[in-house]
Amino acid sequence: MTTIRIATRSSAQARTQAEAVGALLVAARTGVVVEYVFVDTQGDINATTPLHLMGGQGVFVKEVQRAVLENRADIAVHSAKDLPSQNADGLFIGAIGERRTANDALVGKRLEDLAVGATIATGSVRRRAQLMRIRPDLQFVDLRGNIQTRLSKIPDGGAIVMAVAALEILGMTSHVAEVLDLDVAVPMVGQGSVAVEART
Repeated sequence: MTTIRIATRSSAQARTQAEAVGALLVAARTGVVVEYVFVDTQGDINATTPLHLMGGQGVFVKEVQRAVLENRADIAVHSAKDLPSQNADGLFIGAIGERRTANDALVGKRLEDLAVGATIATGSVRRRAQLMRIRPDLQFVDLRGNIQTRLSKIPDGGAIVMAVAALEILGMTSHVAEVLDLDVAVPMVGQGSVAVEART
């Protein structure tokens, strides 16, 4: 028997992604057993500070990466969009999963149905800037938390912005009011993909 320890965050989305990778590993080779190492990251522990004030990329992966570097896990499974552009010392990306829908989506109201001055909730500076270019009349508020938490915080008469892939993974695409065209909202690099990191 060969045991492969997979490190990931403890959110429902992260668990589902890691379990999908684990199932592929078990199916690919006889005698493989998978164990999961669940890690709380800085971004999970601090769910109130805006992400851009916490250093942006990396706040959802560093502690998971540390589990691999410290040999508490063999590989790490991340949402690829959460990874910084530079590989962490001692790690490399060994695999990228098949990409799901890369687009962002509005949950709540469609863009054309939002009244003048309506509120959009998002924790992303990128999403805010792109929507402000199309609709400078809109108001924006910060949004943090896991998917269920964010879905509970849709502003009255407004919308929240989410990655379509996050809702696809959990079978929750019925919440989508509008998938935003790529000429309206360019997604984050790697959005919709899962990345697997291992030690070099």
